[in-house]
Amino acid sequence: MSTSSAEPLVATMVEPLERLVAFEPVPLPVISVYLNTQSDQHGRDPEVVPYLEREFKTLARTWPAGSPEHKSFDQDVERIVAYVKEQIDPAANGVAIFACHGANEFFEALQFSAPVSDNRIYVYNQPHLYHLAKIDDQYPRYAAVVTDANTARIFVFGLGQTIDIDEIKGKKVHRVKVGGWSQARYQRRVGNAHQQHVNEVVERLEEIVREEGIVRVIVAGDSAIVALIEQEMPHLAAIVETMNLDVHASEQEVLKATLEKLQQDESLATAEKVQRLIDEARGRGLAVVGPDATLEALANGQVDELLISGSMDQNHPDPEAVEAILAPEIPDASGGMESEEPRRASLPDLLITKAKQTGASITFVEEAGLLDPVDGVGAFLRWRA
Repeated sequence: MSTSSAEPLVATMVEPLERLVAFEPVPLPVISVYLNTQSDQHGRDPEVVPYLEREFKTLARTWPAGSPEHKSFDQDVERIVAYVKEQIDPAANGVAIFACHGANEFFEALQFSAPVSDNRIYVYNQPHLYHLAKIDDQYPRYAAVVTDANTARIFVFGLGQTIDIDEIKGKKVHRVKVGGWSQARYQRRVGNAHQQHVNEVVERLEEIVREEGIVRVIVAGDSAIVALIEQEMPHLAAIVETMNLDVHASEQEVLKATLEKLQQDESLATAEKVQRLIDEARGRGLAVVGPDATLEALANGQVDELLISGSMDQNHPDPEAVEAILAPEIPDASGGMESEEPRRASLPDLLITKAKQTGASITFVEEAGLLDPVDGVGAFLRWRA
């Protein structure tokens, strides 16, 4: 892959997901490509171009030669392959591309540090967003503070990469042995310096949380300073967690350790959430479980939070018949409307798209088996009919 005109890595999925969710279904093929672009253990680039050419050749046979669908598809294939050959950043571990030439030359390409599990191609009448939303959930945007008594580094991480770093240096206090202060006065001076340092850290952290929309913060380093920081942020207690970490840890070490902690904590919290979901549904509370009930609630705008299995795409790999009320009609090739018969759709992707369209939050449940009893999906409701 050439990198002479490589594009920068995306730092957030918010805007791309908004654009992709807003894409109206069309009668022409919309290609969604997910690529694992991580180098192997020997530093060799993955052979994604041969994979694309092979898969695209097979897919091209599914439309009549010369048809509008075939023409749009061929133009998209040419553009996608050229992009992959020429514009992949060496730092990218994952790439997602969405294209439909016949829909006003629609083309959206995203590169990110977070890895894609494997190569996938989907052809549907709108972008396939399940995997993009899953990456966004697994690699959230958060802040990490690593501090001792005199210095602090505040990191903002997202999508598996460093978004920003702030460094705060406090005033060091030196002990004077001859003609110096009494021990009590020295300790007061040290305490004042530490408190000033903590105040500066907290002030900057609060700005970052507010400006970046941060919903998770990890504080690590000198235990006494960490405790002081916690005391100064009672209003952020719900989003702040602490952990042990060497204050001299490198940027990559901080990213790796804090991300692992976030994912472990999230796993525990999600297990509790799933149990609460099932209990609520059993008691006819503000929850539903199973694909049918969840899709209906999504169509009605009732869903506050969607819980979906991280392996649902494997359990439902093929498109399924979906009622027209859940999958709006789209124009056919002649400009008329398609039949009112249920059309074929990817169930996991339809759930994600509907959740995004209605402002519902999404939680992927990665622990195997937790959502199996309810066929991989459920939702907390805003209201019950």
